[in-house]
Amino acid sequence: MDAVTEDRLLDGRVRLRQPARGYRAGLDAALLAAACDAGPGQRVLEAGCGGGGALLAAAVRRPQARFVGVERDAKALKLAQENIVLNAMGDRVEVVEGDVAVRFAALGLEPCDAVFANPPFFDDASALRGPAPERRAAWVADDGLVAWIGFLSKAVREGGTITLIHRADRLGDILALLAEKCGSVQVLPIHPFADEPAKRVLVRAIKTGKAPLRLLPPLVLHERGGEKHRPEVEAILRGEADLGWAP
Repeated sequence: MDAVTEDRLLDGRVRLRQPARGYRAGLDAALLAAACDAGPGQRVLEAGCGGGGALLAAAVRRPQARFVGVERDAKALKLAQENIVLNAMGDRVEVVEGDVAVRFAALGLEPCDAVFANPPFFDDASALRGPAPERRAAWVADDGLVAWIGFLSKAVREGGTITLIHRADRLGDILALLAEKCGSVQVLPIHPFADEPAKRVLVRAIKTGKAPLRLLPPLVLHERGGEKHRPEVEAILRGEADLGWAP
């Protein structure tokens, strides 16, 4: 049996069993969960939920919404199921086996009010210097952003939201793919330091939305010589603040 650790997210409100080696929920998952803006009674889907780190954190943040995670890896799916039980969330969180490379309709699910994802950052294994085998699926997308954004756009209802976190240098590709079915796009750049370029972007779009693109003020993670994270970032990681979107 592969070794697992039990960790705590959101200042201890989420218990998460995850692989000791391989993909582990980190800052990107925490920011993605904080960006989920589902309202009461809404249904939310995460594509590629892994062991459920972002899924469960988002569910804690939005206690009146219902969540479903889609995951193709059997080991990750089993961990996600265990984590749902561990956090006593079986009444409103579930996970199903599925692959973004397969049509959303094949899952037998109704389109949701909101969908979110942290797609693998690379389309080509040659872009990485030998990712460990247990990390490959989390870092290398077999079908690329085309498949991921195509799946998300089918999984969400008209007027619903798509939210994803990705590399900042892929923003042009993300916007081009979203433009086929979505609008009202908002982009939140995430900078490691105020004087360094953004390395990540959070992007939110509305299916059939018509509002123009909005580039939001950046989120800066660290101060030079300061604490691990800036106070506003620590508040987000502890679950004391959300990543709000413009109205």
